[in-house]
Amino acid sequence: MSCILVVDDDPAIREMVGMALTREGYTWLGAGNVLEARQLISSRKPDLILLDWMLPGQSGFEFARQLQKNKSGRTAPIIMLTARDQEEDKIAALEAAADDYISKPFSVNELLARIKAVLRRSAAHDDKERLEADGLLLDPGTCRVTAAETPVELSPLEYRLLHFFMRHRERVYSRQQLIEQVWDTAFVEERTVDVHIRRLRKLLEPSGHDRLIQTVRSAGYRFSSRD
Repeated sequence: MSCILVVDDDPAIREMVGMALTREGYTWLGAGNVLEARQLISSRKPDLILLDWMLPGQSGFEFARQLQKNKSGRTAPIIMLTARDQEEDKIAALEAAADDYISKPFSVNELLARIKAVLRRSAAHDDKERLEADGLLLDPGTCRVTAAETPVELSPLEYRLLHFFMRHRERVYSRQQLIEQVWDTAFVEERTVDVHIRRLRKLLEPSGHDRLIQTVRSAGYRFSSRD
């Protein structure tokens, strides 16, 4: 069963979440700060990280950004836990490479549903066919992406989004369709799609491949290599 790392400086929240995870059959690890989290990630390799935004010392927000920039790549998706529920905070969390976001106080049932959805998405893409478009290469066998032979570091969700686009070229998908196909959960706002599209484009911009992800006015998005 999947192992989940719960990073929160409140022991009561860690225990409450941990009990719910145990009832669902997950194993879990607890950390009260970033230093403890780093040690557990290094030694235990969790399958998913529940990360509180406000932590003593280094914030969970900055930690998520550092994990994303790690040259070895981030292997575990992140769900950000926070009492900050303004739209700009949600956008900041997603742009820091979180795969999902849930505001405190939260329902345990909703949290478990989000965990299942994120883990399901992470395991869903086992197609090993290499995909290429104008020098942009995605290799599912190694989970690596290169643009003009230069490695592109993507978060797990950005990788899934690009993989979906490259497997379904020229078709227009609405935000809701992308949520259903890539996020696989009902707990995602359509604004979240725009945030991840913007971040994916930014990562592909240095090689010029951001042009492949096209906005179709009043309809959604399309991946196309046509001029």
